[in-house]
Amino acid sequence: VQLVESGGGLAQPGGSLRLSCAASGFTFSSYDMSWARQAPGKGLEWVSSIDNDVSVTYYADSVKGRFTISRDNAKNTVYLQMNSLKPEDTALYYCVRGRLTIMGWGQGTQVTVSS
Repeated sequence: VQLVESGGGLAQPGGSLRLSCAASGFTFSSYDMSWARQAPGKGLEWVSSIDNDVSVTYYADSVKGRFTISRDNAKNTVYLQMNSLKPEDTALYYCVRGRLTIMGWGQGTQVTVSS
């Protein structure tokens, strides 16, 4: 299982970033996928999930209405579009295989929201 995140960086409050996660080593279309994050000095926080067949999405209350998860099963890629970013969104963002059970994660991509 390999999950490689990209797209992180520095954004201003109110700005946007789009994270990508390229998956390999397993049948991507068979698995629900998720994003999680860990802010400095805090525990891991689940952010969003998407069913394997793209039929249902789930969001933490803290990001609902601002973040959008999507996936392209033909490209073995899952995305997280982050709009209206806030300083409290600053964290290391991880791509996760699974939804209710974690079955692998990537190395993370850093998102920093600051003016």
